[in-house]
Amino acid sequence: MQRIDVVYALICNKDKEQIVMVNNAGQGWSLPGGAVENGETLEQAVIREVEEETGLTVKVGSVVAINEAFFKEENHHVLFITFKADVIGGECEIKYTDEILEVRWVDYNTANTLMPYHPNGVESLITSSSIYTYQS
Repeated sequence: MQRIDVVYALICNKDKEQIVMVNNAGQGWSLPGGAVENGETLEQAVIREVEEETGLTVKVGSVVAINEAFFKEENHHVLFITFKADVIGGECEIKYTDEILEVRWVDYNTANTLMPYHPNGVESLITSSSIYTYQS
């Protein structure tokens, strides 16, 4: 079984009322992120993925969630690691239009509708102290 690490960035606006989400072609909405490349640290992967998908430059903060899942059909064991991140530069723009359809700032209710993966909602990632979830 192949192990894959995937990183995501939870980027809040200054008022902590909205987060950045991306609409991935053929895969729906998610936080900006993706697979860690060979020889890359988790932090480097977050910075690269956010810049590639949104045009934003971020400073990576603490881990807010670790989700683990097994995908038997693909023979993958995946760790999804979500970090808080703060925008420190750049402009929202889509660089890979074949991969990303839209980048949008959304409120928590909209985020929960677009991305219903977190049992207690996206807002819980900001306020919770429990960071590990096994996704069966």
